[in-house]
Amino acid sequence: MSGMAEELPHPDREDIRLVPVLHALADPMRLHMVRELARIDDEVACGSIDLPISKSTRTHHLRTLREAGVVRIRPSGTARLTSLRRADLDALYPGLLDVVLRAPH
Repeated sequence: MSGMAEELPHPDREDIRLVPVLHALADPMRLHMVRELARIDDEVACGSIDLPISKSTRTHHLRTLREAGVVRIRPSGTARLTSLRRADLDALYPGLLDVVLRAPH
């Protein structure tokens, strides 16, 4: 093993479906993560968003967001960088992300 993080599977844009996206965004902790990613508007190391949860719970939430097509996680050396798939979501479901991000906490 070289210490490099492996590439994770992501749905292609045309395979992103609304129900899994809404399910992923329905959890308050995942919604907080998405709001932070939208605010930062860049790739961030997975652990850099301050959350009151364990590393394993964070991993679970990130996996749910990735599998739904909400975020992209890419390896960079031994780190994994996470970014919001805003362009894909906006193309498939125009306005959805803006409404979700503006909704009251």
